[in-house]
Amino acid sequence: MAAEPVKRLAAIDIGSNSVRLMVVEASPQGDYRILDDHKETTRLAHGLATTGQLAQEAVIHTIDALRRMKSIVQGYQVDRLRVIATSAMRDADNRADCIRAVEQQTGLEIEIISATDEGEFSYRSVAAHYDLHDQHVLHCDLGGGSCELVFAALGNIEEIVSLPAGAVRLTEAYLQSDPPAKSELRALRKRVKKLYTEKVSEPTFLPHLMTGAGGTFSALANMVMRLRGLDERPVAGFALNRSEVRHVLDLLMMLPLAERRSVPGLHADRADIIIAGVAVIERLMKWLHINRLLVHDKGVRDGLIRAMIEEQFGRRTPGGDKLSPIEVIQQFGAACRYEPAHAGQVARLAGMLFDQLQQPLGLPPQERFLLESAAWLHEIGSLINYEKHHQHSYHLIKHGNLTGISTQQRELIANIARYHRKAEPKSKHAAYGRLAPAEQAAVRRMSALLRVADGLDRSHTQRIRGVQAQVDNGTVRIEVQSTTEPEVDLWGATQKGRLFERVFDRKLELVWSPCPEAADAAEPQPELAGRST
Repeated sequence: MAAEPVKRLAAIDIGSNSVRLMVVEASPQGDYRILDDHKETTRLAHGLATTGQLAQEAVIHTIDALRRMKSIVQGYQVDRLRVIATSAMRDADNRADCIRAVEQQTGLEIEIISATDEGEFSYRSVAAHYDLHDQHVLHCDLGGGSCELVFAALGNIEEIVSLPAGAVRLTEAYLQSDPPAKSELRALRKRVKKLYTEKVSEPTFLPHLMTGAGGTFSALANMVMRLRGLDERPVAGFALNRSEVRHVLDLLMMLPLAERRSVPGLHADRADIIIAGVAVIERLMKWLHINRLLVHDKGVRDGLIRAMIEEQFGRRTPGGDKLSPIEVIQQFGAACRYEPAHAGQVARLAGMLFDQLQQPLGLPPQERFLLESAAWLHEIGSLINYEKHHQHSYHLIKHGNLTGISTQQRELIANIARYHRKAEPKSKHAAYGRLAPAEQAAVRRMSALLRVADGLDRSHTQRIRGVQAQVDNGTVRIEVQSTTEPEVDLWGATQKGRLFERVFDRKLELVWSPCPEAADAAEPQPELAGRST
């Protein structure tokens, strides 16, 4: 079979401080070669914090930059272009007018991405460049308008928090004197702490390391290099400690803007907003007791390009074969260090129950994939903490890198996995409450089936070889096939079957059906399921 051809892809990121373009030539293996990389500082967020509006001058400057970038993209004859906008566009009251002006004057369609997507793209970039699989990490993407905080455990995103605490926004709101007064810095810090404590009341874990993306981090790395007496070098992978961050902040606070423009390692066009940005970094490291900071010189665009490559070519095995959707699920489960034998057994039993009960109970066929996927991933939250692992499973799936799985499917799978134990689905639960009524019904049906399947391997021994389910009037009778009586598994399924009885309005009856001695009860698991990623 002929090899798939390379693709030319382009991404434009309209940020609060600058507009950036990257054009690449991408291969099916997931890597790419940069053909062009262009940046223009437009300060789109200037004045936004006080007026709620994108200033006309900044919009005009941005449109001019986009017009030039479109011309560059056309010259490369790219196969696909995505134009995304982040915090400034998200927050502006006049964003619709701005988008309309851009489309009319450049022909470009702007996609305003959520703060969650922004955080996912940025973390995807840093995870592709550094081995973070054995660390708890706080990744910070600090822009002009917002600060995205990504809490990731052993390479997997657990939580994304967005703070309206970008360098431009905070500078305009708090740092009016030149140089800034100490009282202004105190007020800025107080505001950031308030935003942080409102969004992150109690972190799931204390990170070992902070990784940082954005112009403030690059500038910080360059300044520390000069203070150390190092020759100029790339900032990618440069490591520094909290005392150095605090030292740079103290130094900058003493200098008026004119002198900050001449600080070695600091670009002149960032001198006016650098103090606010460094102050946010220093406070985060202090509050979370993080001493080590690793600077990443890429971010949202790189993560977006990587997502576009996977969309074009699909996820691949190390051998280059394209993964099916369920293999993507299994690969993600392996990355979260799931228990493949138990997960596979629950997925197998859940699938059998669905197939046998689909017609009698009127189960929509498209829900089978949701159930099987949730079964594979229902316990991955144990990566974070066993006590609330069902809740952590929801977050890991919601933010997981699951190429080929739609956003809607991912949200439903996450909800089904979340309700495999403990509380039943309730509208007061924020994630479940956001779903449409039909989606809530699907979650209730599939989580009810998942609970029974999970209970049938309560012993985690995979003793049950199969099930036979029949519906008779008001009863669903399930014969459980095993060589010896699976007492614990029958008890587990009975205990977890109460939601099933309520959802389907039928009594659940579980009985043991002896079967001859045989090899392992569970079918062999795919090699991919146990492969670490």
